[in-house]
Amino acid sequence: MSLTDYLIILFIVLFMAYAIFDELIMTRLKGPTLLKVFLQRRNKLDSLIFVGLVAILIYQNVINQGPRVTTTLLMVLASLSVYLFWIRLPKLLFKPQGFWYANVFIDYSRIKTMNLSEDGILVIELESRRLLIHVRKLDDLETIYQFMVQQQ
Repeated sequence: MSLTDYLIILFIVLFMAYAIFDELIMTRLKGPTLLKVFLQRRNKLDSLIFVGLVAILIYQNVINQGPRVTTTLLMVLASLSVYLFWIRLPKLLFKPQGFWYANVFIDYSRIKTMNLSEDGILVIELESRRLLIHVRKLDDLETIYQFMVQQQ
């Protein structure tokens, strides 16, 4: 196996670790999940470019009769990429002490203000940054509001 194969294996392991954390571990950390809201996908073009580049690598490896191990690893990487970018849904998980957004836990005490934009985007102001939360269904904004009122 070449250095390229080892790097592809490293990326596969990192993608798998991220998928396992996002789907299994994050729901169990920091207490029970009280509310789960699915969010809109972001960065669709970036993911399309990444999967396209991996497809080009697979094509080049097959045409140049490269090692089958490399082709197999690239196909695994491409399938994991499709899962992570297009099949898996980003989510907002509300817990008793805070919420998970973009794989970061944010304590409720860090929230300074919450606003709703005209576009249906929930804006949460923290100490030093602003979170723009794009929900999949506008009805979820009402659910989040009711949940936040009950928590306070």
